[in-house]
Amino acid sequence: MRRLFPWLLAALLLAGCGTETRNLRVTATAYTSSVAETDGDPTLAAWGDRLKPGMKVVAVSHDLIREGLERGTEIEIEGLDGTYVVLDKMHRRWKRKIDIYMGRDQAAARDWGVRQVEIRWAADD
Repeated sequence: MRRLFPWLLAALLLAGCGTETRNLRVTATAYTSSVAETDGDPTLAAWGDRLKPGMKVVAVSHDLIREGLERGTEIEIEGLDGTYVVLDKMHRRWKRKIDIYMGRDQAAARDWGVRQVEIRWAADD
């Protein structure tokens, strides 16, 4: 019981911090740093961040930004390991959509295709 107490206390303290976990089902596609997929500089994201192969980054549709997926938000994506960071945004025509950055690996982006996935992130109340 002694080992459980610190974890229980931490959980109770965090529960009162005003942070909740949000889940949302979205369409997920993939993109790369190729000139054909971007406007101008293929390594420059919409908020001004420089992308490099190996980074776990996503672009989000503007409606998701309003849902709390702002620049720097960390998300988990169903079917993928680890966390991804929101560092790019998509054209306003897209709704409820993320685009997963695949560096220069166009084959991996094509293999990903278009999927419906659940994403998860910590959102402030």
